[in-house]
Amino acid sequence: MRLLVVEDDAELGPRLAERLRAVGFAVDLARSAEEAEAWPELDRIDVILLDLGLPDGDGLNLLRGWRAARLATPILILTARGGWEEKVEGLNAGADDFVVKPVRFEELLARLHALMRRHGGARFPRLESDGIVLDPIQHTVELSGTPARLSKQEFRLLHLFMRRRGEVLSQDRILEHLYDLDTLRDINTIEVLVGRLRRRIGAGRIITVRGFGYRFGGEA
Repeated sequence: MRLLVVEDDAELGPRLAERLRAVGFAVDLARSAEEAEAWPELDRIDVILLDLGLPDGDGLNLLRGWRAARLATPILILTARGGWEEKVEGLNAGADDFVVKPVRFEELLARLHALMRRHGGARFPRLESDGIVLDPIQHTVELSGTPARLSKQEFRLLHLFMRRRGEVLSQDRILEHLYDLDTLRDINTIEVLVGRLRRRIGAGRIITVRGFGYRFGGEA
């Protein structure tokens, strides 16, 4: 799952991003309203964590703009503003949840999981293909009815392949999905990761399209 954290606090933002990465999310960090508004391919983000007190504007205006543009991505407000009026205003502006700082990381993580479950039918469906069943909310994979143990990155890659079954995905596209923008990227890691996933689920399920990338399923 890819998260966008919109947080200007120089200590909280990176620390929160690091803790979320440690539990399996790919996390990008925007430090201003301007940066968040101009974020590339925002519709590929799975969940947005939004602070309201940004240095160049009110996060509520950013939220209203996204909803006016019909951005359907689930948005969780994470702010120090704790009054009931702010909560009502945030939820009415289109937020899916509202969490007041300071908050224990365990509670925030539970809120994120609950948010993904609520939106599960639309954005995070259970995927089934070629004898593989993947549940993106529970982070489980079954192979021909038997539970399969995958690493975090193997799970993310399989999820991407199953969501884009039959499409040819370039190595750059896979890197973009698996790693946040601040992470040092090495395209050779994709070849290694694909090799590991093939060993887990069967080599024939992932087809190399030379010069273009990889395809999950479809005709060889």
